[in-house]
Amino acid sequence: MFDKTIIVTGGAGFIGSNFVPYFCAKYPKYKVINLDKLTYAGDLSNLQECENMPNYAFIHGDICDRGLIEDLFKKYNPNGIIHFAAESHVDNSIKNPGAFIKTNIDGTFTLLDCAFRHWMNGPGDVKPEHASSRFHHISTDEVYGALGEQGYFTEKTPYAPNSPYSASKASSDFLVRAYHHTFGMNVTTSNCSNNYGPKQHNEKLIPLIISRALAEQPLPVYGSGSNVRDWLYVLDHCKAIDLIFHNGKSGETYNIGGNNERNNITIVKKICEILDERRPRKDGKKYADLITFVADRAGHDFRYAIDATKLQTELGWRANETFDTGIVKTVDWYLKNRTNGR
Repeated sequence: MFDKTIIVTGGAGFIGSNFVPYFCAKYPKYKVINLDKLTYAGDLSNLQECENMPNYAFIHGDICDRGLIEDLFKKYNPNGIIHFAAESHVDNSIKNPGAFIKTNIDGTFTLLDCAFRHWMNGPGDVKPEHASSRFHHISTDEVYGALGEQGYFTEKTPYAPNSPYSASKASSDFLVRAYHHTFGMNVTTSNCSNNYGPKQHNEKLIPLIISRALAEQPLPVYGSGSNVRDWLYVLDHCKAIDLIFHNGKSGETYNIGGNNERNNITIVKKICEILDERRPRKDGKKYADLITFVADRAGHDFRYAIDATKLQTELGWRANETFDTGIVKTVDWYLKNRTNGR
């Protein structure tokens, strides 16, 4: 018998497939339902460690399918939603913004509205058996726009999204906020900086550079490589979500950052250095020789950086990994799992 049932959306994606095994192992008395559409970015092979866990179940489905979501609430009577599912690649949002509007806005609305109608009798009237049921929404620091060379995003930073992706996530954040303030739903939101680590799709910078370097292909770097991001190791992010879901204050937003600012060219060169040590090129050349600068992305934000003071002081969270430790673990994982023993 399980104490709680939690639906995790997008659990086969990068962050979700790191979170679900961690969460299932930590809470054996929770039934964890992983709902995922299995788009190109979702991969069930990333969840092999969950296959024999008695508290884990997978459901193939779309968060925009209201009939399915309503059926899941009726069947499982969940006590929580942890909402990862999203279209998340900025380049794709420039090419096909409609998919981002549908999943990130319509999908989030569907989940929120079904949760509200299942957990509550009406505005401000929570059903007694769902007094502690919570909807946690995972978002991004990109909703805040871009920073100059100084300053940090805080929870009070005005929203200023600059891409179809970040605009769709900002919209979903506002929907979550509205369901709290209008209906009294128990919600929390987290806005994270750039994640990295095992199981990330090759479209993202770090796995892209690793895979292309090992294939001895050109390593594309936008512009001059000067754009800065705050890098957060994915398991540190998972632990923060766990804390916020269980201990965060209803209606609040928490920023999650690794305090590891690096510009893109530094990231690429660091990966090349690690690969030079771990798997040298047969011709004796350096992987950095493959770096190629390409035309910059349209509307490319210059810098993101997170101030995670609220999360640290109120909930006691600390990142365990620095970038220098996390990037070595990440490269080692890709060498072991995605290179076919080359």
